[in-house]
Amino acid sequence: MCNPACINFVRESLDLSQVSGKDVIEVGSLDVNGTVRPYVQSLKPYSYVGVDITSGPGVDEICDASRLCERFGESRFDVVISTEMMEHIRDWQVVTNNLKQILRPGGALVLTTRSLGFEYHGFPYDFWRYEINDMEVIWSDFLIERVVADPLSPGVFVKATKPHSFRERDLSNYGLYSMVKQQRVPQITWLDFYSFQFRYHQNRTWALLNRIPHGAFRRTRALLKI
Repeated sequence: MCNPACINFVRESLDLSQVSGKDVIEVGSLDVNGTVRPYVQSLKPYSYVGVDITSGPGVDEICDASRLCERFGESRFDVVISTEMMEHIRDWQVVTNNLKQILRPGGALVLTTRSLGFEYHGFPYDFWRYEINDMEVIWSDFLIERVVADPLSPGVFVKATKPHSFRERDLSNYGLYSMVKQQRVPQITWLDFYSFQFRYHQNRTWALLNRIPHGAFRRTRALLKI
């Protein structure tokens, strides 16, 4: 999903000189409700490949974002685009490393994701929230050209260039705000996530039951034996 502000940011960040005749990859390319692909392809790249973990509109190849280097190799693309994906990635450090490594020196990265205040949206997962200062740290080993807040809903957009003297920053101990743990942590486990999912759906069930009129609620509780 890519809202109008997200699409506009990509249009402002990439022009013919950066895309024409170049190799482009879009990571998390499934078109759920809006995509930047038509605009980027109008700039006449040499190649354009969209990857995601499931097939569908906009997906040319199924590939987990944590295995991009394994699949395509390092320094393979001139432009890396990722819109509204990073909040859904549990191993965000591993995926960030892959995004950095598949980009050629001098190449452009354009990325959008969600910030704190945006509702939980598990499609299928929702792990993290990124702020402007997080992007400034995560991409501090790149040349950051723009990092701005989404004007329409809580989110953050970044455009950065990979320097020719690239030296990757260690992010293994850097914490992001976790929707699962409700605090800033460097990583979460699948056990953390499934525990959260259980509590989340339990709370939603109780919230729905509380909307039932009192007499019907008692009968529903009796039927459910709770």
